[in-house]
Amino acid sequence: MAERSTAAVDVADNSGEQPLTAQADQSTADGVVKNREQDTDSDAAQENTGTDGSGTTSPLELHSGHKLARRYRLEECVTRLDGFSSWRAVDEKLRRAVGVHILPADHSRARSVLASARASALLGDPRFVQVLDAVEENDVVYVVHEWLPDATELTTLLAVGPLKVYDAYQMASQISSAMAAAHREGLAHLRLNPNAVLRTSTGQWRIRGLAVNAALRGIESDTPQRTDTESIGALLYAALTQRWPYEIDAYGLSGLPKDIGLIPPDQVRAGVHRGLSELAMRALANDGATASRHESPCTTPEELVKAIGEMPRIRPPEPVFTTPPEYQRTTYQQGSYGRPAPGLGVTQPVPAPPPPLQSRTGKALKWAVSALLIAALGLGSWQLADALIDQGGSADDTNRTQTTDGNDKSPQKPKPSKPLTIQDAQEYVATGSAQAPGDVAKTYDNDDSTYWRTKKYNAGPTLAPYKPGVGIVYDLGSAKEISTASIGLRYTGNHTTVHLYATDSLSPSTGIDGMKKLGSATTSTGSLDVKVSDSVKTQYVLLWITAVPNAPADGYSSAGYKQAITDLKFTG
Repeated sequence: MAERSTAAVDVADNSGEQPLTAQADQSTADGVVKNREQDTDSDAAQENTGTDGSGTTSPLELHSGHKLARRYRLEECVTRLDGFSSWRAVDEKLRRAVGVHILPADHSRARSVLASARASALLGDPRFVQVLDAVEENDVVYVVHEWLPDATELTTLLAVGPLKVYDAYQMASQISSAMAAAHREGLAHLRLNPNAVLRTSTGQWRIRGLAVNAALRGIESDTPQRTDTESIGALLYAALTQRWPYEIDAYGLSGLPKDIGLIPPDQVRAGVHRGLSELAMRALANDGATASRHESPCTTPEELVKAIGEMPRIRPPEPVFTTPPEYQRTTYQQGSYGRPAPGLGVTQPVPAPPPPLQSRTGKALKWAVSALLIAALGLGSWQLADALIDQGGSADDTNRTQTTDGNDKSPQKPKPSKPLTIQDAQEYVATGSAQAPGDVAKTYDNDDSTYWRTKKYNAGPTLAPYKPGVGIVYDLGSAKEISTASIGLRYTGNHTTVHLYATDSLSPSTGIDGMKKLGSATTSTGSLDVKVSDSVKTQYVLLWITAVPNAPADGYSSAGYKQAITDLKFTG
């Protein structure tokens, strides 16, 4: 049990001191907001607490705007722990966001961090967040890695609820395969937790911090494959139940009740897939726990990959399409139209054509019909000419009063708009952390004094490239045609930009690029109307904010770039 206990404490070692994410909108000494877009794990904001003595190393004096190698400009400190710090930075040479880990060159872990980063970079597996650079210069060691603006942490996904069956299956399959490939190259993670697992907008799962995160914290294991396999089992357990499979609370998840032991996921929550529940138990079945139905435990990622391959394949959910309008049958009947379809394998007799009119009676009938057609054409031409002449005379007689025939149809009036009722709503998180998921209902409660707000950002008005946008998905109850969205805003100023998209559910299966755009608008005032350009029926509408104004301090946050929605109404 010694190793399992160590693993459990390691995966949830942020439960001691106050985490950075808990210090909402409070600036550090360098003026950077701590709770914005966590790049690494939300570790305790503590100094000088290293378990190996490394904590006595004085932390480097760094600040926003500092440059490394005249190229990497530090923007925001997201972790400061045990003598090292992690930053979101900008690669000014390639004009892209990157992540950077920094520690003094005389730090007791500096050599192992460099070695781990270089070994991870040589792996080159796209399923891992790539290490881009690992350098020692000017008494500083720093590791540069990818920053994925379109990816969302598993922690954020589980804050909304457990994953769907297919998503949990894909996560376990992709993470297990990636870790099996890493172990074949002699690399282990040892800190595989919900903060280290990301899902991109295309549905791919990626792992960050391979070998590096453990080296930064001085974590080692005599059985690395077993440790990583148990971590994968914990991830799958959390994805199925929204509970952490230990007695401690971690990563925003509640732990299991005390004194009941490790019970299968399908006993924690109803409706859990039995096969995935057993798979999680087999990965967690180390040091005494028993898997369901007595299958052998999986102690390596390779065994976990094999176990997943032996499971019946879980297929993705069927896409939801809008029901097309009912077919309008016409009165035109010819041939087989309107007749019952013949049974399969039955040969239908071909009707014989009528005999030609070859007799004297037939010829006379032909001439009579031709004469009637000619007379009808002549009469029609005469009536048309007479109507044109009368119309010309009416135009010339200016003293004649024009009258309207009661049978004439007036021009079609525009269809009156009507308000659409919002049934439900849920915050949409494309990447990073949520804004205020508990306040989304305040945007349609018909009360202008309540609102849903964004977090405060240091740069703006445009949120990109550090965050593509923030927004809320609304459920209209059924597919409806939308003409306008009227939005009340709390803050004015230059400027707020809002887009509307049609999507498939409250938890969209695609990113923004896969949604149908309905309209956009920009304002500097306290209200905004977004007109829908195309006629589209949809049940779910995403309100997506990509730019916010600079607003003063209030009871929630200090001055900065932010916005709040006080009231929203859809009309159709």
